[in-house]
Amino acid sequence: MAKIKKTKHELKAQREALDRYHRFLPTLELKKQQLQKEVRQVEAALRASQQREAEVWAELRPWVKLLDSAEHFSAYVRVRDVVTDTTNIAGVSVPVYREALFEEPAVDFFTTPAWHEEAVAVLRELTAVRTEQVVLDAQRGLLAEELRITSQRVNLFEKVMIPRTQDSIRVIQIALGDAQTAAVARAKIAKGKSHELVSGATG
Repeated sequence: MAKIKKTKHELKAQREALDRYHRFLPTLELKKQQLQKEVRQVEAALRASQQREAEVWAELRPWVKLLDSAEHFSAYVRVRDVVTDTTNIAGVSVPVYREALFEEPAVDFFTTPAWHEEAVAVLRELTAVRTEQVVLDAQRGLLAEELRITSQRVNLFEKVMIPRTQDSIRVIQIALGDAQTAAVARAKIAKGKSHELVSGATG
C-alpha cells in the first residue's frame, strides 16, 4: 500500500474516492447479474439447438444408407452465406443468428431420386442448426469473457479498493486526531510557560 499523506486535503480526497466506489459498485453488480442471466439464456438456447440437431438426425435415419451412396448431395447443402445481426447485451456487441443461405445448383429431376427434395431439406436443416450453434457459442464466449472481467472489477471494489480506502481514512483520522491533541498539549505548555514568565516578571 502506497504511503498516504496524513492531511485534511488527503482525507477529503479519500472520502470522495470512497463515495465514488460506493456509487459505482451497484452498477457493476447489476451488470454482473445481467451478464449471468444472459449467459444462462444463451446456454439454454445452445442446449435447445443441440436437442434439435438430435431430432434432425433421427429424421435422417431413413436415408442414411442412401445418402452414403449419393455424393452429389454435398452440392445442395453448401452454405453460401450466414446471415447474422449484431445486438448489444450489457454493453457487449454479440452476433445473433438469423439464417444460413445455401447454394442452389440446378436439379436434374430425371437422374435424382424421388426422395431427393425431402432429403436435401433435412440435410439443410441439420447444417443450419450446426451453423446456429457456432454463432451461439461465439455469443456465449463474448458474454462469458465480459462476465469474467466484470466479476473481477466487482471483487476489486469489494475486496481491495473500498477496504483500502476505508483503512486510509481511519489512519488519516487517527493521525490528524493525534496531531490535534499534540497541538492542544503544546498550546497548554506554552500558555503555562508564558504564565510563569509573566508571574516571574511581576514577582
